[in-house]
Amino acid sequence: MENKNTFDDLAKKITGLLPGNIQQVQQDLEANIKALLQSSLSKMNLVAREEFDVQSALLARTREKLDQLEKQLAELESAK
Repeated sequence: MENKNTFDDLAKKITGLLPGNIQQVQQDLEANIKALLQSSLSKMNLVAREEFDVQSALLARTREKLDQLEKQLAELESAK
């Protein structure tokens, strides 16, 4: 999963900024930071880019169909 690698990389970068004397607890800090990031992001109700793109395309097709139906309805009403 791409997010897992992203969390791992981000946690490593954050702990890499720590002074050398704290390096002995680096693995523990990485795990805690990763868990914190995952927890925080899961509370945000974010969606994957693929899901967003699919929903956007579906919405666009629905909008086109609605426009066609509105046009047909207007033509039928004007024909009366």
